[in-house]
Amino acid sequence: MTFTIPIDNGDALKNAEADSQRTLYPYVTGTSIVAIKYKDGVLMASDMGVLMASSLCKFKGFMVDNECAGSYGSTLRYKNIERVKAIGKHSLLGASGEISDFQEILRYLDELVLNDNMWDDGNSLGPKEVHNYLTRVMYNRRNKFNPLWNTLVLGGVKNGESYLGMVSMIGVSFEDNHVATGFGNHLARPILRDEWRADLSFEDGVKLLEKCMRVLLYRDRSAINKLQIAKITEEGVTVSQPYSLKTFWEFQAFHNPTAGAQGSW
Repeated sequence: MTFTIPIDNGDALKNAEADSQRTLYPYVTGTSIVAIKYKDGVLMASDMGVLMASSLCKFKGFMVDNECAGSYGSTLRYKNIERVKAIGKHSLLGASGEISDFQEILRYLDELVLNDNMWDDGNSLGPKEVHNYLTRVMYNRRNKFNPLWNTLVLGGVKNGESYLGMVSMIGVSFEDNHVATGFGNHLARPILRDEWRADLSFEDGVKLLEKCMRVLLYRDRSAINKLQIAKITEEGVTVSQPYSLKTFWEFQAFHNPTAGAQGSW
């Protein structure tokens, strides 16, 4: 959802074209990204579901959240959105949050990679350079009170060295051996802390990511059972075809989830 800031320069026609917009509320959003380093590079997992948030309506000059104007509520609106993309030769990007802002970030990165290739000097941007660039972009937009509503995960391999980092919507960034966004930061990171190791094979890394995504499917109502796993090595980026996980819904806690709960609910 956006609101408009009119710019008064004495020309009504130009004013209509020069209006500045700010995103107040993420409207079409994706959920968690989970990524890990493994012995040959970086693995990254995301599901393909995207929610459409409830409409915001104006009431006496204020923006209020309700079920007006054909709202979808928190409907799972799209089920085939890829949120993992290759960036240049050495990097892989995943994003949670507003999909339109992610598309804008991809446009920035296309221009960055194109300008880098135009030098034709035999060098190319590595994952650390792209991560630093994204940190500056997110912090710059935050300072303009017009943030890009995304949390980004950037992984890559260059000169035999794996790299994995994250950037929040206000420009907070860090590197780690495993990262997760959204609910994954709360539900998947404990699993990764217990089970991740530096010498993980590709097969073991995929199993670990699938375990994390299965937990998110059980506990995050925004997640769907349709995911992709991408890997990046010295040879390049490979993104799997979408597939579903085997699930088990007969846990006793699932049959009566409110047992022992306090209150009238």
